[in-house]
Amino acid sequence: MSVFLLPRRILLAWLLLAGWLLTSAGAHAAEPADARRAAFKQAYAAAQQGGNDWQPLATSLHDYPLYPYLPAAALQHDIQQIDRASVESYLAQYPDWIPAADLRRAFLRELARRQDWSTFLALYQPGLGDTLACDALQARLAGGGTLDFERDLATLWARPSLPDACDPVLAAAHDQGLLTDARLWTRIDRAADAGQAGTIANLASWLTEPGRASALQLAQALRDPAAALNAARSWPDQPRQRQAATLALVRQARRDTDAADTAWQQLRPRFRFSESQRNQVMQTLALYHATDFDDGALARLIALPATAQTDGTREWRVRVALARQDWSAVLAGLDAMPASQQQDGEWQYFRARALAALGRGDEARRLLDAQADQPTFFGFLSADRLDQPYAICPLTLADDPQREQALLANPGLLRAFELYAVDLPKLARREWARALQDADPATQRMAADLANRRGWYDRAVFTLSSGDALRLYDLRFPLASQDGLVPQAAQAGIEPAWAYGILRAESAWMSDAQSGADARGLMQLLPATAALVAKRNGLDWGGGDTLYDPATNIALGTRYLAQMAARFNGSPWLASAAYNAGPNKVEQWLAARGTLAPDLFVATIPYKETREYVARVMAFSVIYDWRLSGDTVVPLATRMGPIGQPYALPTAATTRRAVACPAEAAPAPAVAGSVSP
Repeated sequence: MSVFLLPRRILLAWLLLAGWLLTSAGAHAAEPADARRAAFKQAYAAAQQGGNDWQPLATSLHDYPLYPYLPAAALQHDIQQIDRASVESYLAQYPDWIPAADLRRAFLRELARRQDWSTFLALYQPGLGDTLACDALQARLAGGGTLDFERDLATLWARPSLPDACDPVLAAAHDQGLLTDARLWTRIDRAADAGQAGTIANLASWLTEPGRASALQLAQALRDPAAALNAARSWPDQPRQRQAATLALVRQARRDTDAADTAWQQLRPRFRFSESQRNQVMQTLALYHATDFDDGALARLIALPATAQTDGTREWRVRVALARQDWSAVLAGLDAMPASQQQDGEWQYFRARALAALGRGDEARRLLDAQADQPTFFGFLSADRLDQPYAICPLTLADDPQREQALLANPGLLRAFELYAVDLPKLARREWARALQDADPATQRMAADLANRRGWYDRAVFTLSSGDALRLYDLRFPLASQDGLVPQAAQAGIEPAWAYGILRAESAWMSDAQSGADARGLMQLLPATAALVAKRNGLDWGGGDTLYDPATNIALGTRYLAQMAARFNGSPWLASAAYNAGPNKVEQWLAARGTLAPDLFVATIPYKETREYVARVMAFSVIYDWRLSGDTVVPLATRMGPIGQPYALPTAATTRRAVACPAEAAPAPAVAGSVSP
């Protein structure tokens, strides 16, 4: 039996689907019933196993808006057995659907594996990625064609790395004499900048000597900089050897700053490094000495020539001075920054801190007063120092029934909502992106609101990311009571506002989030960590995939947060750093700089990601506290108590700070589709 419907049935399905869409545009009640969604999920699970077993389960789904995903899933599973006619039939029926594009890609990959090049070329379309682009070139070569560098290879050649499918094409280009030494070196230089040692090594074999040896030196500089630096003592003073030595020094500085320093002193008189190369090495060494807070780090940063200074070196000059609490050096470092960098809220705050420490209180208060109007980490810290209310000015979306109805008539957006409802969030995001790719900001905001009403919270977080939309706090900082965070946090013995802040910073409410390290779900737990937490707390553990269930993830995530807090005297800000960088790293930093005030300690965390993470989580905790309480919050200064001082959970007796909206922040009257107070 064919997996496809007869043409008459197809026409009927499309008519029914069109009717469903029109009805949906007029009322939420027309959304598919839970029973139909359950039937689709069952049929989809069967379709993912291939064959036709899904069809009896889908007899009532022909008019369901996601029906075309079912035959596509079956075809994708059976990709090695299906024929061209089956694929072309699906593509003809659903030419503009995302599953059709996926099926085309999958079948083209299969045709390349079969080396069925004539069928491949018949179905191929440009713009399907580098792998298929190279397969298409291989298909042309198999048919007796030749390559033209500018037409066929110039775009691919600009990539620092290419998929394996390109290897036969590049070999053919070499055999045609298209890969000249000049072209090879252009790509090798790009690969060196991107740290792609494998690409360099592969290209080196096509170079003539002495270029081949020079390219291999570059590859060694990336792979084993210590060995490269040792070998460099016998290299000739030629441009390519200077390039490799510079690269090795920079890479080694990240691994062993002292060893890189020694090598620099040995190689500096041997090679005629360019000014740019010298600056690159010196600024890298200075930065890594700074992140180690070495005794001479501040002097190194100050001594860098002007041409070697970057925003990074200037920033770290201030951070090292903050670690020493050398307030005059802090001001000098801030003054050395360009005006644009000085205006950053962090540096305005620390300028005020330095001025206050040096007895210039009036100047400090003026700076703090300007910062205290911002609902940010440094804005809240500034308000605490001035004992002022926190400035949070919420906005809400204005009603726009016409725009809402237009969105509810958008088939792609409705498919996105329905895919999310049947627990296929990755596919839902793809439909969302396509449906809204040309939408104006007001339409995107309305779509985010519609998603939020359906429990799809991450759409608002990602959509409302600039301008006045940042003040749509009810959408950007949702309170998902159905996931049980508040009671789970209470059972774990931690503050719900802090747990919400961690969740928001970790996943932005994307329940299927997965990091490169395999951290999963809302609170980004590693399966191994989650298993230990479950065992320690007597909680059920069903394996790593259960972390994509919000309730399970939150139950385990709040317990793990409680573990981190207990390790650091209950301190939420130190536990936040540990949650991001690991508790052992935080303990190392405490051993080195544990006498600093909390704001100074955060500023001197060596990892940029962790510094920003702690600031983000603590600011989010304030906003979530306000969302939960409605008018007052626990001050950030209370949550960020001194290092070593036990932190007690807030009680009814805890002093709280008022939240107010400064008069000058009040928005203008709303227009249709915009935000309003």
